[in-house]
Amino acid sequence: MITVHDLEIRVGARLLMSEVSFQVTDGDRVGLVGRNGAGKTTLTKVLSGTLQPAAGTVDLRGELGYLPQDTHTGDPEQTVIARILGARGLDELMAKLRRAELEMADMTLSDARREKAMNRYARLDDELNAKGGYAAESEAKRMAANLGLPQRLHEQELRTLSGGQRRRVELARILFSQADTLILDEPTNHLDADSIVWLRDYLQTFRGGIIVISHDVQLVQDVVNTVFYLDANRQVIDIYNMGWKQYLKSREDDEKRRKRERANAEKKATALTAQAEKMRAKATKAVAAQNMLRRAERLMDSVEDERRSDRVASLRFPRPAPCGKTPLMAEGLSKSYGSLEIFTDVDLAIDRGSRVVILGLNGAGKTTLLRILAGVDAPDTGEIIPGHGLRIGYYAQEHETLDESRTVLENMMSAAVELPEVEARKILGSFLFSGDDVHKSASVLSGGEKTRLALATLVVSSANVLLLDEPTNNLDPASRAEILGALANFEGAVVLVSHDPGAVTALSPERVLVMPDAVEDLWNSSYEELIQLA
Repeated sequence: MITVHDLEIRVGARLLMSEVSFQVTDGDRVGLVGRNGAGKTTLTKVLSGTLQPAAGTVDLRGELGYLPQDTHTGDPEQTVIARILGARGLDELMAKLRRAELEMADMTLSDARREKAMNRYARLDDELNAKGGYAAESEAKRMAANLGLPQRLHEQELRTLSGGQRRRVELARILFSQADTLILDEPTNHLDADSIVWLRDYLQTFRGGIIVISHDVQLVQDVVNTVFYLDANRQVIDIYNMGWKQYLKSREDDEKRRKRERANAEKKATALTAQAEKMRAKATKAVAAQNMLRRAERLMDSVEDERRSDRVASLRFPRPAPCGKTPLMAEGLSKSYGSLEIFTDVDLAIDRGSRVVILGLNGAGKTTLLRILAGVDAPDTGEIIPGHGLRIGYYAQEHETLDESRTVLENMMSAAVELPEVEARKILGSFLFSGDDVHKSASVLSGGEKTRLALATLVVSSANVLLLDEPTNNLDPASRAEILGALANFEGAVVLVSHDPGAVTALSPERVLVMPDAVEDLWNSSYEELIQLA
């Protein structure tokens, strides 16, 4: 259970929310909503203890399972199954059991040493059984499989996984942990359609409390029974004890009521003000006129303002830098991690202004190929052949292109060193970074804010080839629509990796590259189903 009392959260000098109080108990499935940058992710960090509030208290009872947007945690040398089992401390127990087994079977050791190992094995086996035993390992593997992590990946090291696979491991770990309360920040990112259905069913039957941030409308609609709306304009949280559909209807009715009441008040206040202006000319009625003006002011103060519309980032890509007919080519690319082969013999030619979508199941090498094309990683074999005038703009799904030790403005200036600071601030303003926001460290930005900043750096790059890896993740619907509209009008080439069918459709791709076999084909509607399966 989570109990919050008089919470105040600030990022630097900026006030995100104040005097916030609420409680999340067993059976509460809370949808935390609000525009990008309103403070949803920051609030979850405070609730999880990752950040400290400026004021107020957070009281947590029981175990908490927290899935942040950034899942780059854990030992990269650890295996997938060990990482998941570690949520209950079973990974260390099983490692100790294996060491005891080896010592028991090692005939080079003394009888006393092997007998000691047998006694240790018996104690460890009892402890393992008390924590669920080998049935718990089977449970972990089933959960991993339900989230799209097949058996062949269970013994792989975390460092060999794609961003999507890594995300699934952390989600499986949190769900396996038996936590009493779950805080999930965009849990459906990188999940395929079947995994999302399984997750929805799991959360619907979860007995503890849940706080979830998600732009997956179906998940929110099916799971949530309470809505916390974070109003960035008023720095408060409005609580709606109802499901998603009822919440939307309530918000709509509330807006209509506000408009109606304000219109009536404005009509009466206008009449009072006009009458007062007529009376002010006569000295004998000056006091009455002043009283009328005060009544008009009180009348307007007594009604609630209409909710201000949330601002949306304004994204427009400039004309790309001039380039040759084929600015980017790749020949014979291959990549492996140890004995794990990701892909081999990939050939690709990106023509000026072309639209290419890279598809494939998780782990097929989509992100790896994009990183190689961007020059971030080197292939094991093959080469990248830059064409005349090539200028690449790379958007990484985990925002690795951002330097988290720098501020928003510093990241922007490093992306375009010749850009005057005044122009950089103007562009950042169109991406909703204004005033002191430009001096925030990139490390404290939410997923949506990092997405906006990364896209802003692309805008100033004058790139003629955009390599985009899941660019619509973590975005609210309005910001997503703005980005897709800008991509549709971009004159340069775009290579896209996405689980978002709407994003692919908006791009109007000409070609598709299906990984890991690097099968190239003209785009047709039959590939739309593969997008959600990937």
